[in-house]
Amino acid sequence: MTVKTYLPPRFVVERDPERCIKCEVCINQCSFDTHYYDWDDDEVQSRSGNCVGCHRCVVFCPTGALNIKKSPLDYRDNYNWRPEVIEDIIKQAESGGMLLTGMGNDKAHRIYWDHLVLNASQVTNPSIDPLREPMELTTYLGRKPDQVVIDSSCSLETVLAPQVRLDVPVMFAAMSYGAVSINVHESLARAATEMGTMWNTGEGGLHPTLYKYGKNTIVQVASGRFGVHAEYLGAGGIVEIKIGQGAKPGIGGHLPGEKVSAEVSSTRMIPMGTDALSPAPQHDIYSIEDLSQLIYALKEATLYEKPISVKIAAVHNAAAIASGMVRAGADIIVLDGIRGATGAAPKVIRDNVGIPIEMALAAVDTRLRQEGIRNRASVVVSGGIRNSADVAKAIALGADAVYIGTAALIALGCTVCQQCHTGKCAWGICTTDLSLTKRVNPDIGARRLANLLRGWSLEIKDMLGGLGVNALESLRGNRLHLRGVGLTDTELNILGVRAAGD
Repeated sequence: MTVKTYLPPRFVVERDPERCIKCEVCINQCSFDTHYYDWDDDEVQSRSGNCVGCHRCVVFCPTGALNIKKSPLDYRDNYNWRPEVIEDIIKQAESGGMLLTGMGNDKAHRIYWDHLVLNASQVTNPSIDPLREPMELTTYLGRKPDQVVIDSSCSLETVLAPQVRLDVPVMFAAMSYGAVSINVHESLARAATEMGTMWNTGEGGLHPTLYKYGKNTIVQVASGRFGVHAEYLGAGGIVEIKIGQGAKPGIGGHLPGEKVSAEVSSTRMIPMGTDALSPAPQHDIYSIEDLSQLIYALKEATLYEKPISVKIAAVHNAAAIASGMVRAGADIIVLDGIRGATGAAPKVIRDNVGIPIEMALAAVDTRLRQEGIRNRASVVVSGGIRNSADVAKAIALGADAVYIGTAALIALGCTVCQQCHTGKCAWGICTTDLSLTKRVNPDIGARRLANLLRGWSLEIKDMLGGLGVNALESLRGNRLHLRGVGLTDTELNILGVRAAGD
């Protein structure tokens, strides 16, 4: 017999009875069944235990009658046995299963971006005014030649590998159809096209209505091979092999059957209502040689016209792995750090496996330079990129470009309530429920995402001007533009950055 143990609500719903007009907007907007109409008392009431803190009811209440607060009920202070630890044990004692969660690692690990500052120019190297002088943010992703040969007529003799142009060094990260709604995918695709960058399908295939955005699309090949076929591979501008991701290094993916709607079923090429389970390994990759075979199989399938990217989670030996990937033929290396988000992951994996993206990036860039092969692949990083300053610091550490996932979803309305795995997203983002999906308007979504990238672009140009350089290429891998604050000598050495004041 299972005995249900009562857990106190994490949030308390406060309702002002004088302002509440019983319009039931909160009831209709909440997908977690928090609000309800009590016919006996003739009033709208709330079940605080159901509240996940998404704030949609607060935003849409026409009279401002609602407020959401953290529950004041707490446990006795104990640094080791914190409330989260106690509640996780209680939940597992009841269920006997793994605890799932969405989004990225929320623990208080050091965020190295916040301990790095950019070293601005002053008198000896004058700054540049981006309002009056051109600033170049264009980035090309793909394998670069060891040398460039030009003939007597100034024509290029060197045959270049396929390159993809980015007008802004920020791309939208892999988020699969099913994990997020079709309207989210359309918003990402349209914004990427408008801003001259790329968006990533994730491992769920590409909906037929979005093939027209193929030039700005990265199509992913993951272990489950969901939605992968010749037309899909031919549609994208880049093909990405997913080995791992930051939120769950070393394990596979899982899309619950209740999120596999008819459209998702058709796109992923799996039966409707069945769980989409991606194996932990790609069963044709057990060595660098195996990876090389897949890379060149995909190059053959796409007539050697597209760069092939390989994505791994940031782990302790990422530098050695990246070296092997470059030698195996990868044109782009993607590193996803411990704060990388996901639609669903075992909580224990998300919070305890992987390393910070800053450390992995510095190690990989250093290793590839030491081996003289840095030019043979572009490096893209993701996992917790929050603003334009993070982008600039990542490029100074050695990245060619970055992916953003959570930041893009926040631009669409996400409040990081971490309930992505339930499929009940009140903001219509991580759901396939058609009544919720329509809450994301692709016209508005694309505009908001484009605005975000446009704002970041302006800020990056301002930062470049402050550094006294007029092109992103002058910042890339130039760690002299960075200084560390509050970091140990070991951390500074790994990052390859001097301490502030040095």
